[in-house]
Amino acid sequence: MSGSLWLVVNRASGSFSPELVEAVQAALAGAGRPPARVVEAQEGKVSPGLLDSAGVDTLVVMAGDGTVNGVATALEGWGGALLVLPGGTANLLARALHGEEDAPAIAARIAGMRRQRRPCIRWSGGTALVEVLAGPGAEWSEVREGLREGAIAPIAEKAAKAIRESTSGAMVALVDPPLGNPAGYRGLRLGLSGEAMAVEGYGAETLADYFKQGLALLRRNFREGPHDDLGTHGAVLCRSLGREGLALMVDGEKREGGRQERFSLAPFALDLLVTVP
Repeated sequence: MSGSLWLVVNRASGSFSPELVEAVQAALAGAGRPPARVVEAQEGKVSPGLLDSAGVDTLVVMAGDGTVNGVATALEGWGGALLVLPGGTANLLARALHGEEDAPAIAARIAGMRRQRRPCIRWSGGTALVEVLAGPGAEWSEVREGLREGAIAPIAEKAAKAIRESTSGAMVALVDPPLGNPAGYRGLRLGLSGEAMAVEGYGAETLADYFKQGLALLRRNFREGPHDDLGTHGAVLCRSLGREGLALMVDGEKREGGRQERFSLAPFALDLLVTVP
């Protein structure tokens, strides 16, 4: 690595602190890669052209999975490398690449990291780097957003709406391949598992289960809830069993899909820096 390094941070993240940014900068400098510039995610997306013109060959992003998704997808096809540090709620991609250590500890190891490419999940509305949740359970993303922003007053209202949607919203079914409960699920989770896409179906049948599922969704720990393992696939077709489109949570961010959407495993054309075991 002979070019310079930029650091992207997200001040809107609930885990952001100036002290943490300083600690990451110090760790990078100690590893011989001091950031030439610190960019706030709210300033707009960095582009391959911008980075190349500035002589940047490594971009470090410390943010949650949703912000990382926006940064990474804007850089697809770039010749440099992206280092993902934990800086959000669940930090699923950072954990997959580096384990459970904190951002400064990971940053300090940058010199010994290697480049790696991972698959992604494509759908008509974009790309997921970690996971997609399809179905009314995705409404819990708005509650997570309120918690992240510290908006205490609207949280109860959003939680009540999420419970209503989870209990009465249109179910979602896996129709190609035709697997699982034909009556559908409250949520279908599509997650990257190595080089495969694992599919899980979540159906909460009692009010207690809804609350349990809701808390699990807030923490993004889907496996805490009861679910059906529906196997690993290269592509699946999900369909809403109601008239409305699919509610989606893509890498933790709320999105809207059509009545049916195909999700496919695909290459992602960007080098990610990964900790060598």
